[in-house]
Amino acid sequence: MTGAKFEKLVGIMSTLRGPDGCPWDKEQNLDSLKPMLIEEVYEVIEAVDNRDYEGLSEELGDVLLHVVFNAQLGAEIEKFTIDDVIDGICDKLVRRHPHVFGDEKAGSAEQVVEKWEAIKLREKQDKDTGVSEQASSILEGIPVKLPALHEAHKISSRVARVGFEWSDIDAVFDKLQEEIQELREAIAMPEAKRSPEDLENEIGDTMFVLVNIARFLKLDTESSLKRANRKFRARFNFVEQDLESQGKTLEQSSLGEMEESWQRAKRHAPEGG
Repeated sequence: MTGAKFEKLVGIMSTLRGPDGCPWDKEQNLDSLKPMLIEEVYEVIEAVDNRDYEGLSEELGDVLLHVVFNAQLGAEIEKFTIDDVIDGICDKLVRRHPHVFGDEKAGSAEQVVEKWEAIKLREKQDKDTGVSEQASSILEGIPVKLPALHEAHKISSRVARVGFEWSDIDAVFDKLQEEIQELREAIAMPEAKRSPEDLENEIGDTMFVLVNIARFLKLDTESSLKRANRKFRARFNFVEQDLESQGKTLEQSSLGEMEESWQRAKRHAPEGG
């Protein structure tokens, strides 16, 4: 049943790209689809955050469409097909789960991740040289085009697995205080003696440490910041409505009046709605 439905989707995509297909679909290429794919993935994440299960089902369908669309383009340029995509992920899942499909054992999720990374590294070595004993970098394979917060989390997680890690979270907080002090010192420097890059470096260092605090707490930094963004949106919307109920606009209100409304917002919408 599922296989037949998937074949139907593949057939629809082939028709859309065919001689009598859709002009828009026929104009697309691997590059033109990139921004749309990224947008669809973010819409999936938003549906998950909102626990919108009906919306999640729809958004996952949109992502699946992009998988099939890209595979169709790959077939047209004779580089790969949807069968290659499916075979590849099936083989990878079996290969990277020897504790399920083989004789190895894994007693915890942490051990599974360690095994996964070790297998992934061996695959990279074999792909590059066939007989390489040593990879050029443990950080290989982390896409540089990831959102910066997610990239920082991936980088720090990867190096932590080989022991390049703070001893405990207190040590991370000590590092955070160090970076904040360096940022303060950079800001205090005369403008003639500092560059925008100096400030950017110090802010980046501070944010990198914050990412590691979240990692120590087993939290996702991107999700944490998204939650803060949603909370701020909800509270500021309350501020706008509260001031409007008083016959005022933001422009007509003082900072003190906006702060009073903000405090009311915190009481009425403490979690952002």
